[in-house]
Amino acid sequence: MAEGLVIIPTYNEIENIEAITRAVFDLPRAYDVLIVDDNSPDGTADRVREMQNEFPQNLHLEVRKGKTGLGTAYIHGFKWALARSYDYIFEMDADFSHRPSDLTRLHRACLDGADVAIGSRYKKGVNVVNWPLRRILLSYGASVYVKMITGMNIHDPTAGFMCYHRRVLEAIDLDAVRFVGYAFQIEMKFRAYRKKFKLQEVSIVFTDREKGESKMSKTIVWEAVFGVISMKARSVFRKNEF
Repeated sequence: MAEGLVIIPTYNEIENIEAITRAVFDLPRAYDVLIVDDNSPDGTADRVREMQNEFPQNLHLEVRKGKTGLGTAYIHGFKWALARSYDYIFEMDADFSHRPSDLTRLHRACLDGADVAIGSRYKKGVNVVNWPLRRILLSYGASVYVKMITGMNIHDPTAGFMCYHRRVLEAIDLDAVRFVGYAFQIEMKFRAYRKKFKLQEVSIVFTDREKGESKMSKTIVWEAVFGVISMKARSVFRKNEF
């Protein structure tokens, strides 16, 4: 068992899953991989099962009954990791928008003292490739908005490329996390911030997916916009929740 576990949530990622998994296993530092698949109809889980014959000790698969959101997939993965002896738990997308080689940089930030390392698109300008201007403005604007509402001094609070030390996930009540879309990423950072953990951003280059379909939707955007206000209000009036 490696000291770090990379959690990759999937839904219809048959075009990417083998390549992204092999890219992680090809890194100089050893990591285990957990695929949390939402019963993809395209056969993603079957492809993972085939690869498990090659990587029986390091590749793991959890298949859920249906598509219930990014946040619940990660919570499932976090609980799976905490039931085992992993010290570092990573979040990473399956579509190569996050470069597997940057896992070691996030890991190093935690080894050097961070409790949470964030792969940041906006720490040094705007490091996004292949996004239309409208989406860049939406994402960057959301980051500024979240920063203003929550008080977190984080340039990329919606980032989904992360490394958590296990003590952070042990300290957060995972069953109390409410958001299921991309606002989940904001909530997890906010809960860690409220508990005084050290959050550190590591500048990365984010490249939009080349294969498969984006999971972004208007519902996810609105959850982030209005959810942040309600989350901040709960933290003020229900301090025991955070």
